[in-house]
Amino acid sequence: MEIRTFTEADRSDLRYLFGRAGAGSPSESLWGHDESEAAVYLEPYMDLAPASLFLAVDGSRLVGYLAGCTNSAAFPSESERMEEAIKQYRLFIRLRPAAFFARALADLAWAAVRRRPTASDFDDARWPAHLHINVAPEARGSGTADGLMDRWLEQVAEQTGKGCHLQTLLENTRAVRFFERKGFTKHGPAAQIPGLRHNGRRVHQQTMVWNP
Repeated sequence: MEIRTFTEADRSDLRYLFGRAGAGSPSESLWGHDESEAAVYLEPYMDLAPASLFLAVDGSRLVGYLAGCTNSAAFPSESERMEEAIKQYRLFIRLRPAAFFARALADLAWAAVRRRPTASDFDDARWPAHLHINVAPEARGSGTADGLMDRWLEQVAEQTGKGCHLQTLLENTRAVRFFERKGFTKHGPAAQIPGLRHNGRRVHQQTMVWNP
């Protein structure tokens, strides 16, 4: 298994992996439009932070990636990236995304009435770095995620001397256990993610933090 940084020649293979790496997980898809989801969670990292985009390669096959940014303040926020994708791909007139956003509005109203927290961006100078990690189904349990995370945390410690945060799904218990094993701890309450469902149930965003 080789862990290396992204190059422009990897773009098409990485884009293909993005479309299948989350298969079977609660976060497999948000609103059911792969191209716009990649515009939020993958392409900005290829374009703006390629030195913090690590790939796991098994032979000639790309089997995992970690997209990170060591200074989130200098990177478009998730909300900004999502807003741009909604406009660019006209998601409100696409059937599946439109249903997602309609459900999200209903969830926001439900949470406001009950005074429940909802998912939001995270901004704390103690943990300025952030990451997203994804591994192909056939590579899970092979040490691929460990290799990617170890390389990333080493870079964060060397370049910033500060901490790192991530946001995962509380219901993705396998992911939560992995992050805890790598030294992350839960930070703050779990907040409902408006619009998102897994097996017909609401899911919740869990922020986790790591200190070098």
